[in-house]
Amino acid sequence: MRIQYQVPLAPLTTFKVGGPAHHFAEAVTESDVQQALDYVAEHRLPLFVLGGGSNLVIADEGWTGLVLKVSIPGIKKDRVGALAVGAGLDWDSFVAGTVEEDYAGIECLSGIPGTVGGTPVQNVGAYGQEVAETISRVRVIEAETGRISVLHNAECGFSYRTSIFNSTQRDRYIVLEVDYQLQHHGRPHVEYADLKKYFAGNTTPPTLQQTRDAVRAIRQSKAMLIVERDEDCRSAGSFFKNPMVSPADADRIEALAQHKKPRKKLPRFPGQDGLVKLPAAWLVEQAGFKKGYSRGPVAISRKHSLALVNRGGATAKDIMALKDEVQQKVFEVWGVQLHPEPVFVGF
Repeated sequence: MRIQYQVPLAPLTTFKVGGPAHHFAEAVTESDVQQALDYVAEHRLPLFVLGGGSNLVIADEGWTGLVLKVSIPGIKKDRVGALAVGAGLDWDSFVAGTVEEDYAGIECLSGIPGTVGGTPVQNVGAYGQEVAETISRVRVIEAETGRISVLHNAECGFSYRTSIFNSTQRDRYIVLEVDYQLQHHGRPHVEYADLKKYFAGNTTPPTLQQTRDAVRAIRQSKAMLIVERDEDCRSAGSFFKNPMVSPADADRIEALAQHKKPRKKLPRFPGQDGLVKLPAAWLVEQAGFKKGYSRGPVAISRKHSLALVNRGGATAKDIMALKDEVQQKVFEVWGVQLHPEPVFVGF
């Protein structure tokens, strides 16, 4: 494993912003990860683990410690549908392979940028599926001790866009490998409204491949698919989580919506633990932020009101300013605090 210095991080992210890593290493084996942890301990450096760079904002000053890019490859098959996948494998390539081999369970998660190792951290979900539904185990290494262990699904604390890896045990573990249990010859999950609309009128149920293609097409229509030279894709994906509120709070917001926007009915969906999930995109738009709204070199995507995009030459400071503006206005109008999805590095 080789240590590099003053490595630019912006090119390693989908947002294309941020300063350099003062120390940088890439790990392609578990041994590499252990060596990196030894280096961090010896030099008393802070550590940040980088995957596909798709869900983070790096400060303009960069990262003063070591950035460890986990690039562990490989897929191991145990029994039918049981796949142990290296944390560094490209996520969408993995999904494409499972669909090609007729495995169901993650087809609706097609087109999401990043690596396998990031999926349990965020409990990645889209179009009616979450990885928590198929992850059986996560192989991890403790950053402080170097001890390798295996955490089963129930130990990961999965909930909406959350796990122990980004909440109660943040920074404790580094993901090395993720085990998925998929269903061979299973049917695709076509329950999300956009997918139902896409296949409306079909006389036969869609295949897994058709479902994957549909998800990618829908994502591209919303600038949520990485397409070269499309500036609307220079983002961190959806920047804000859909808020979960109490039924009473949802009623309050709905009444307020009827007063402010009589013809704009508030969409609401059942959430976990009796809560109500509200669409952040609706709250943003009805607070006055239209698609394409810009603040200098950073803007809201022309195709998706939850994506903040780098139009070219934006800084992390620019992005944070627009984030703050949107959060403040949504709170003023609806009394709802929006929480960002990306990880903030170096702030």
